[in-house]
Amino acid sequence: MTTPPMIINALGQLDNPNDPRSQAAASELNASSEQFTVDARTLTEARASGLTAVNITLGYVMGDLPPYEHTLHEIDVWDGITARHPDELLKVTSVADIESAARDGRIGVIYGFQNAEAVGDDVGRVAVFAERGVRVVQLTYNQANHLGGGSMAPADTALTGFGREVVDALNDRHLMVDLSHSGERTCLEAARHSSVPVSINHTGCRALTDLPRNKTDEELRLVASRGGFVGIYFMPFLSPTGHARATDVVEHIVHAVNVCGEDHVGIGTDGPVTAIDDLGAYRAHLAEHVARRQRAGVSAAGERADTYPFVVDLRGVDQFRELIRLLEQRGFSTERIEKIMGRNFVDYARRVWAE
Repeated sequence: MTTPPMIINALGQLDNPNDPRSQAAASELNASSEQFTVDARTLTEARASGLTAVNITLGYVMGDLPPYEHTLHEIDVWDGITARHPDELLKVTSVADIESAARDGRIGVIYGFQNAEAVGDDVGRVAVFAERGVRVVQLTYNQANHLGGGSMAPADTALTGFGREVVDALNDRHLMVDLSHSGERTCLEAARHSSVPVSINHTGCRALTDLPRNKTDEELRLVASRGGFVGIYFMPFLSPTGHARATDVVEHIVHAVNVCGEDHVGIGTDGPVTAIDDLGAYRAHLAEHVARRQRAGVSAAGERADTYPFVVDLRGVDQFRELIRLLEQRGFSTERIEKIMGRNFVDYARRVWAE
């Protein structure tokens, strides 16, 4: 591929995980965005990777912080980060912003949630979040909440009546309804209820690796059939061993394309561009972090002390170029690769966001 494609990470991070502040934050359950490190290395390597835009996680995900207040604070934090780096970052609220970032060589920052807990019992808060620039709202994390079931809740946990109201409000405000982390019944019911196409921004295929964080073919097919989007992550859940490799990422992309069609599949790595430099030191702290998540009831099946939350041979500045190389090697055409690396997300965003 001679011309670099537009690269959209449907769920990722802007962070330097080697900075002590980020290392400390990574070991916490209540980490705040202001603890992570958007420094010169973060920005230089993100741009060098070819990244065009990334959906970042802000706001409440888990823990004992007040969900609504914490989420508003996180939006303030990221507004400050983008304002301090106008030559490198652009807050994305429309497809036009993504296209502008691509032209200018900046990184588009898409504000997203990984838990809708911050809505509380007031569906009117969806409008507040929309006005503040949020464009992606994931309904649940791994556990159940008052909207529906997460991936670790019983499989038959339904989308609640209030969950339906929230989906309606997200549709009305032209925000993406993200069903990553949701349980199977909640995912299927939300996809059917939504009047607007929905997404699963970071997942794997359960037909290849039978873990709750991966989606069944029924879920993938339904989301795609209604005009939605599915992003494949770079996570350990892609392999039954827990030690996923780049070839596993490719296999899950291939399967997703076979189930969903080539117009509905992309990537949502669930990680940063900047790689951890000292894996030995990181490994020493990983077991306690996993144990802490398990004790808090927020971990997913497949999280283990000996599994990295990333794909070891698909990290760093060259991760997207390496994936492109492997997809070319697998026989994917230039057009199909361009769709997977970014065009499909942009087309999906155009179907959902108000322009």
